[in-house]
Amino acid sequence: MRFIIKVFFTACAVMLAAWLMHPHIYVDGFYTGILVAFTLAILNAFVRPLMIIISIPATILTLGLFIFVINALMVLLAAKIFDENKFRVEGFWWALLFSLVVTFVSSILNGFINKDEGEQRQLGR
Repeated sequence: MRFIIKVFFTACAVMLAAWLMHPHIYVDGFYTGILVAFTLAILNAFVRPLMIIISIPATILTLGLFIFVINALMVLLAAKIFDENKFRVEGFWWALLFSLVVTFVSSILNGFINKDEGEQRQLGR
């Protein structure tokens, strides 16, 4: 259940980021936003760890900033999976900005889940 809520929050973040960067990032609708969020979750679970392992030297040299490049590459890979009429990203820099906005917004939304779980633990539920 928690995974579904996180995907829903990420879909909301995807829709907000697409709205903020409208002509450069395009998402067809909320259903497509959910599919993009699910695709990003799958890519982040399987492809991103491999990319991080391969790029350890670059990550060390950039003091961890290369992780942002990996996040942008995950967004571009997700955009390649979808039809251009459903989800479109116009370039690397827009993918980087999109990944930053999605990460920031979904972190805030997911914080509400963690806050509720912490309150329930304190109450002994």
